[in-house]
Amino acid sequence: MKTIATMALKPGMVLAEDVLSYKNELLLSRNTTLDDIAIAKLSRYSIMCVSIKEEADFATTHFEKVRVSEGFRRFEQVYAIYMANYKKMIDGLINEDKPLSLETLYQIYGEITGCAKTGEILLDYLYNMLPTEDTVTYSHCLNSALVAGVFGTWLGITQKELFILIQCGFLYDIGKFMLSPDLMWKPDRLTDEEYARVKTHTVRGYHIIKNHQVDENVLKATLQHHEKCDGSGYPNGIKEDDINFYAKIIAIIDSYCAMTSARSYRKTLIPFEVIENFERTDVKYSRALLKPILTHIANSQLGMTVRLSDGSIAEIILINQLKLSRPLVKCGDNLIDLAKRTDLSITAVL
Repeated sequence: MKTIATMALKPGMVLAEDVLSYKNELLLSRNTTLDDIAIAKLSRYSIMCVSIKEEADFATTHFEKVRVSEGFRRFEQVYAIYMANYKKMIDGLINEDKPLSLETLYQIYGEITGCAKTGEILLDYLYNMLPTEDTVTYSHCLNSALVAGVFGTWLGITQKELFILIQCGFLYDIGKFMLSPDLMWKPDRLTDEEYARVKTHTVRGYHIIKNHQVDENVLKATLQHHEKCDGSGYPNGIKEDDINFYAKIIAIIDSYCAMTSARSYRKTLIPFEVIENFERTDVKYSRALLKPILTHIANSQLGMTVRLSDGSIAEIILINQLKLSRPLVKCGDNLIDLAKRTDLSITAVL
């Protein structure tokens, strides 16, 4: 909230505190939406200034509070600057076959991640980003590189491996730029013919970067990031032992970014919904890589206040290691094990 002079008040502003007269009489109560009559009343009683709600005061969920924070606003500004740089580089590569500058990619990565003190904060910031229609594919690739740094750190890989993984994040989906955005981000179910065209982006991407100076693992991740450990993926239907190490991590990152990135036609999933989706399809991913990532996401929610599907408010008390998406919560004086109460689910983080 902020204090503002009565003479500067405008209709539509909302009081953050009760307003009392000099006789201690209540003139206007907290949460009153001001109109011309209310403002005139304050002037008539010689009230010099009042407390008015700011944008942050209206935020109710955790992610809404992040969105109105000063840290996120700074992040948005820096992200926009380096998104433009990244877009220019990718356009040059696609349209003019200009050489890749890994140094520029690392600068983009460093400047943006430097706005977040921790990996968890970075993920919260990315959760709140809403790309424009002409930057959806670019933001998906850029966000994947940023998430790669977080997940790679959680997995404890070496610095050299982390650099390669970040490269993979920037480049693995580059084949999508060869397809129509309307096809790539179609909100409705794809036809068999459309899906067949979408699946060509892995091979297209491989051919775009194969003649540039990139690590062999980046090439393999580009080609194999839609291969699944159970053999149900594409383009070659290979299984876990034959899938490149980096491609396995990128497959997790790709799905994570798809679930947590805002789109005009659907809401983003909250952390426990993301975890539940992964748990439901875990045979498709490397469990050795997926489990520590999901565990870290779940543990980051400890102590958070959440809303349950029945409307009640609870606190995350304990993470269930056998079912990460279904923690133990405290609701009033009661403990609820969501692993047993399958009729309840977490619908919002407050």
